[in-house]
Parts: sequence; structure tokens; C-alpha cells
Amino acid sequence: MTRVLYPGSFDPIHNGHLEIIETASRLFDHVVVAAMRNPQKGEPMFKLDERQQMLEDSVAHLDNVVVTMFASLVVDLARELEADFIVKGLRAVSDFESELQMAQMNHKISGVDTLFIPSASSHSFLASKLIREIHRFGGDVTAMVPPAVAKRLEEHKA
Repeated sequence: MTRVLYPGSFDPIHNGHLEIIETASRLFDHVVVAAMRNPQKGEPMFKLDERQQMLEDSVAHLDNVVVTMFASLVVDLARELEADFIVKGLRAVSDFESELQMAQMNHKISGVDTLFIPSASSHSFLASKLIREIHRFGGDVTAMVPPAVAKRLEEHKA
């Protein structure tokens, strides 16, 4: 049985993330999606427990996917979960450059390999940062996020 870990800040989860999760759920026996607080990305829009709930709602149709939160090194969580691989999504060449460096570092310190799943071109432009910015200025992002996230964003306006 192959278990993979898909880590990210997911602030918020968008359809590109969901595509990667759905692909991983078809390829692997067990997928753990882990939301984290990434201090490099500034102040989050949603608290970790809110992100966990949006993730859980968004992946409820996938029987082999579970959601958790973490505040440690990704490789420590991968070891704790006994994950066979870390999964990362790629949108563009720029993602590959940064993700490859992270994958090599993670492998060096833990021996855990990272597998890359490219996103479809229909999702390659999606980024949580852009969704947050569009939302803050009143733009409509409902077509870019799962329904549970669209609902939470609508509530977040109030």
C-alpha cells in the first residue's frame, strides 16, 4: 500500500490543488493532505482549523484521502505518517525550480523522495495568493475554488 503526503498552506485550497489531490488519489492507495502555517507567505487569510475544514469538505468525495495539520518539517511529518513519497503540484517552470530545490533538500535530510504532478493548463494560473487578492477587492473567484471554499470566502466578506 502506497501512502503519499501532499503538504501546503492551502490558504485557501483552489481547484488546482484539488486536481492534484484527485490525481494522487487515483495513483496511490492513501493520500494525506497536510495544511501548514507558512511564515514565508505572510499573514494567512484563514486559520489552520478553517483551512482543515475547507480541505475536508473539498475532498469528502475521495475515500482514500485524509486531512491533517502540521507545524514541523514536512519530512518529519512524512516519517511520522510513514509516507512513501511527498507529492507536489507543478504549474509552471518557475514552480519546478523552487520545488526541485526543496525536493533535493528533503531527500538529503530524510531520504524521502518527492514526486511531481503537473497541473492541467486549465488550472496552471491558479494561486492562493491571487485568489486572496481578487477576493479582497471584491472579485468573483467562485469558478476557481471548490464550493466549500466559495461559501467560506463569501462569509469572510462580512
